[in-house]
Amino acid sequence: MKFTNTLIKGKLQRRYKRFFADIEVNNKTVVAHCPNTGSMMGLLDQGNEAWISEHNDPKRKLKFTLEMIKVEKRIIGVNTHRANRIVEHALENKLIKEFSTIKNIRAEFKFSDDTRFDFLCDKKILEVKNTTLIREKDIAEFPDAVTSRGTKHLIKLRESIKKGYEPYVLFLTQIQGINNFRIAKDIDSNYYKEYLEAKKSGVNFLAYRCNLNSKEIKIEKKIKILNE
Repeated sequence: MKFTNTLIKGKLQRRYKRFFADIEVNNKTVVAHCPNTGSMMGLLDQGNEAWISEHNDPKRKLKFTLEMIKVEKRIIGVNTHRANRIVEHALENKLIKEFSTIKNIRAEFKFSDDTRFDFLCDKKILEVKNTTLIREKDIAEFPDAVTSRGTKHLIKLRESIKKGYEPYVLFLTQIQGINNFRIAKDIDSNYYKEYLEAKKSGVNFLAYRCNLNSKEIKIEKKIKILNE
């Protein structure tokens, strides 16, 4: 997934009111939209290098959007709105091995009256979870806060097996150079419990890391899931 324009580099000053971030660019502070509803644990130290995109749409309230933050020499993609575009690009270009033979890609698949999944690829359901948390060296984690929505998705994915679907969860790990992934069971024990039940029931779990720079983000390689 290529950015429309090359990103602008600056320094993070603060995130506030959940969806706002002050970024210092060329000794001036600009306000950027922060498109991430998670806690962004470990990413928000003042002075961290950050990259923002610029938009000229007059209908937008904020001209800039926070896209990436650098933490301990790793670039991390924080714009959750980009996740599905990154995965769609990967599906179209056969970058995910488990989906390399699919013929049809359908976004925003309505599974039931109260549940949509990110993609339906032939008979494979794919739910994407953007991953930005890193607390230990070389281990990415999800979630970074309690996720009742994520738990509900796992229950629905188990139900989908009975309807003839082959369900997958893809932990899209937007952390440069990371090699391992695990569920953060200390942050959300209910999600971990449902993860184990879903895995036992036949839901497939994948973790792929991304290559990130100021011009594009794309899926790079599969990484190991450590949870049993």
